[in-house]
Amino acid sequence: MTVTDEIYQKYARTVFRFLMSRVHNEDIAEELTQETFFQAVRTIDRFDGSCALSTWLCAIAKNQLHEYCRRHPQTEEVSEYTQSVQSSEETVFTAMERVELMRRLHMLEEPYREILLLRIYGSLSFREIGEIFSKNENWARVTYYRGRAKLRKEIEDETDSM
Repeated sequence: MTVTDEIYQKYARTVFRFLMSRVHNEDIAEELTQETFFQAVRTIDRFDGSCALSTWLCAIAKNQLHEYCRRHPQTEEVSEYTQSVQSSEETVFTAMERVELMRRLHMLEEPYREILLLRIYGSLSFREIGEIFSKNENWARVTYYRGRAKLRKEIEDETDSM
């Protein structure tokens, strides 16, 4: 097995989950994952080791996603969710319809929105989320729980006003 194969085996799932958290379409996420690794092989000389390899790969994936959206303007970045993933965090929101949850998530400010999407729909660990943001696992965990608390407060405030 070559070094490239080993890297792919180790990080393909992380990159795919990162992309799924953004596009919610398995076919597009798979295509972009392949393109990410193709670009990574082509530009490996640019990797200077200043961040984790997974962080570098997710940055490439994010660029590939932007390029894809530019080439396919009819494709929304957040399309209909096609995979029935039920993470433990997602069960917190089971009373809310998926569309309503996505609407509320997109109203949150960054980085809460992206971290909640990565955790809930991307099923990424706090360690992986921290790496993507070049932060530590604890930062990702705290930011996630703060974002979730903001989301709950908005829901409670709206419920109280009804």
